[in-house]
Amino acid sequence: GCKTKAGDLATSSEALALTSKPTGSRSGIVSAGCFRWNRAMAAHAESFVVSTRGKGTYEITGDVRRIVRASGIRTGTVTVFLQHTSASLVIYENADPSAREDLHVWMEKLVPEDDPDYVHTLEGPDDTTSHLRMALTRTSEVIPVVGGNPALGTWQGVFVFEHRRAPHRRTVVVSVVGE
Repeated sequence: GCKTKAGDLATSSEALALTSKPTGSRSGIVSAGCFRWNRAMAAHAESFVVSTRGKGTYEITGDVRRIVRASGIRTGTVTVFLQHTSASLVIYENADPSAREDLHVWMEKLVPEDDPDYVHTLEGPDDTTSHLRMALTRTSEVIPVVGGNPALGTWQGVFVFEHRRAPHRRTVVVSVVGE
């Protein structure tokens, strides 16, 4: 357990000292499983909808920041999740829009719509390509929360990356966990 030699519950620093001894394995792994925290972790979740106008990137950094601040959590993580398979999330430069234009052009070249080998085209020629583009990117991002804010870099923004030609309504779920 997490007890000192006197039998009291150890503080987190005492627990680290008590448990950070090599286990004897050749891998050098240390044992560290005895932390007792005085505060309970908090969790907060919200969702919102992004209305896209077709292919492109749509910044949601402000929405994520607003939800983190509303959570009251000062230190932890924020998970941003997109509930779709034909759009994705990216953390990308938000200072110069031409950087995102280059991303759009590159993705069009990487996964072109006119490939005759695609068979999943029930919803049109951008059907399979939208799923492939999503698979090459992500549908979730995890960002540290420090001082009550997402710890994004100076030029980083969070974007919904729409891969379909037609407008869509995309649901984003944001979960903040910490203290």
